[in-house]
Amino acid sequence: MRDLTYCAVMGRKNEIMKKAVGIDYSEFEFGKIGFDYEKMMSNVAYEMDDMINIQKETKVGNTPLFELHNINRLVKANSADGKGGRIFIKDEAANASGSFKARRAAISVYHAQKMGYKGVIAATSGNYGAAVASQAAQRGLKCIIVQEVFDSQKKGQPEIVEKARKCEAFGAEVIQLTVGPELFYTFLKLLEETGFFNASLYTPFGIAGVETLGYEIAEQMNSMEGRYPDYVVATHAGGGNLTGTARGLIKAGATGCKVYGASVDLKGLHMASDKDFNRKSFTTGHTGFGIPFATQPDRADVPRNAARVLRYMDRYLTVTQGEVFYVTEMLAQIEGIERGPAGNVSLAAAISLAMEVDEGKIIVVQETEYTGAGKHPMPQLTFARENGIKIYRGEIRENVPGKTIVLPRQFGQIKAVELDLKKMKERYVGNVTKGFKYEELTEDDVKYLADEVRIDRVEIEKIMNK
Repeated sequence: MRDLTYCAVMGRKNEIMKKAVGIDYSEFEFGKIGFDYEKMMSNVAYEMDDMINIQKETKVGNTPLFELHNINRLVKANSADGKGGRIFIKDEAANASGSFKARRAAISVYHAQKMGYKGVIAATSGNYGAAVASQAAQRGLKCIIVQEVFDSQKKGQPEIVEKARKCEAFGAEVIQLTVGPELFYTFLKLLEETGFFNASLYTPFGIAGVETLGYEIAEQMNSMEGRYPDYVVATHAGGGNLTGTARGLIKAGATGCKVYGASVDLKGLHMASDKDFNRKSFTTGHTGFGIPFATQPDRADVPRNAARVLRYMDRYLTVTQGEVFYVTEMLAQIEGIERGPAGNVSLAAAISLAMEVDEGKIIVVQETEYTGAGKHPMPQLTFARENGIKIYRGEIRENVPGKTIVLPRQFGQIKAVELDLKKMKERYVGNVTKGFKYEELTEDDVKYLADEVRIDRVEIEKIMNK
């Protein structure tokens, strides 16, 4: 019998992962720190036409893209002369399971079936669990979702409870845990016991599946407006959303399109803290995931994360919890579209961006998500109030994560804050090269770093010699 103690299971991590994903990541490693990212993506994932057909089989893809005319009128009314971009939205709630993550799950579950796995497992508290469950149901595979739901007092956030209900509705077995290190341990143990496929968010299959989203945006916008979008705003958490979308835009030829990340500012809250777990109102698309996954992407549940946002992100914008709640209500009440909060993080950032760019520039918010009982603003705000959070209308910069949620008084108050990408790139380089001097790296290692963060070799050397 295998040793199932925590240390023993964690010690077998690489062995378990290799069997559960079917990828030998060492094949793509070189030098001291180098990793051939493009070789991995091209050798392991599928071609664009194949992915489009795979997704079509299970009710994924070809989602609508439309302009937000009423919001755009407000943008114009609150912009200076000559300013005021046009916002379009890609309605990913139209996918089976109700979010863009159906694209990731469609390719992962297809691959699992193709390789002969009897079932799939995913560790997620979010929409991805529902997406995997939906795809597994259609392809006749078993599905287990491992989910962090509760703090130590067994209190669960409304949004996470809603997502668990969604997973179960698609026939998945949902294993609910309290916040802490037991999540990854339980996940590994289940992979080993069942022999199921690790339908991780961060495999090449999952990231490649999102490429169809960027590809569709470029194709649809070119058909509607005769040109590609000027900007695409993607909600950023673990990085797969932005990475896959950017890669798809490039493959479609939209190389001049700027890709901006957007996250909810949860500065000061620790995502693995029992105390802080229920003091945040957003379970995804926030800086608690967005910053660590940008600066240390291989902290994921696979040896090498295929989501590498610093290769593709042009700016990183943050918005407050109050702004997202406000925009969620506004989208429903003036556009007649009731959608969940994840995509509305990007919409809040896009509204701010639209008021600063030149008139006529095209901005695409590249996702929406389904909504449900736990995703609405009222249950989330009620839960926040029950956890001692003060909620009021006022100046949004008074917002303090874990203490206050300040709702804007009016549209013109929406104002995203830009994070310093240069500092994030420096932090990434520091994390990857820890223990090495610049002179110890090979030429290929330095080129790898330059590709990872899109800065030249001279800057790499400066960062490492600080």
